[in-house]
Amino acid sequence: MSSTKKARRYARVPLPKGTLVAWEHLGKRNVSTANVLALGGLFITTPEPPPAGDTIKLVFEVPGGEIRARALICDSQPGKGMGIQFTAMAQEARARLFRLMKTLTRV
Repeated sequence: MSSTKKARRYARVPLPKGTLVAWEHLGKRNVSTANVLALGGLFITTPEPPPAGDTIKLVFEVPGGEIRARALICDSQPGKGMGIQFTAMAQEARARLFRLMKTLTRV
């Protein structure tokens, strides 16, 4: 039996309390909550997400500082939110994200 599930490149971690994310699309700024985090991206809860294929700029706080990135919207679900994939991020921000994920995925 074949599976239609996509293999994930990175482990996903649910964020029960959520993390505030400031993001910008076509010059319009928004603040939303991220419910799922991975090294490759986030799921951001927002009632009117931009369409899949568009790009956004975003910033959010993690222990040790902030993460600024550019991202591609891979999944847009009106009324729910959007799944985004990081496309550009400074090396220092990537290191902060990696340290956070290492902490969150420890068993």
